[in-house]
Amino acid sequence: MTVREPGGNAGRGEPVTELDDFLTTTLARQVEAEEAIHNGDPAPRLAMWSTQDPLTLFGAAISKNGPEEVRRFFGLLASRFSDCTAYRFELVAAGVSGDLAYTVGYEHTSVTMDGVPAKPYTLRVTHVYRREDGEWRIVHRHGDSPPVDQGPPNDLAPRLAEAVQPRTSVWTPTATGRA
Repeated sequence: MTVREPGGNAGRGEPVTELDDFLTTTLARQVEAEEAIHNGDPAPRLAMWSTQDPLTLFGAAISKNGPEEVRRFFGLLASRFSDCTAYRFELVAAGVSGDLAYTVGYEHTSVTMDGVPAKPYTLRVTHVYRREDGEWRIVHRHGDSPPVDQGPPNDLAPRLAEAVQPRTSVWTPTATGRA
């Protein structure tokens, strides 16, 4: 397994590793996708995610399992966001092993939610990726607010919890009864 903390091989005249290639291509797309969803467009994020099980999302306020649940949720979430004025991903660690990879970091975001500007907030996030047909796809995301003593406090978590409550016109339980 190749693991790197920020400041790895790139730009030092050392050979580009599989990890460097992964970070260069995949993180650039992911940052664009995150900016898009925070401006109300879920399509780039959906394009980053696998459409195959297993697929999981553990959020600060909600958990989803399976491609259909995750896709529906991203549509709902995007409909609540607009006017992203800042998004930055702070990489803490990353690794690649065969057809699996991961990133750990902090997302720093300023956005409007439900028409109300939110205070800038930070989420700590972990992503797991699977290589499918030669392309890295996200298969798991865990995001939550850092403990108060590890990052800036924010007012987003309570609003996210409220925002992800099901709307009967948008969300319905799956036939298997999983939530």
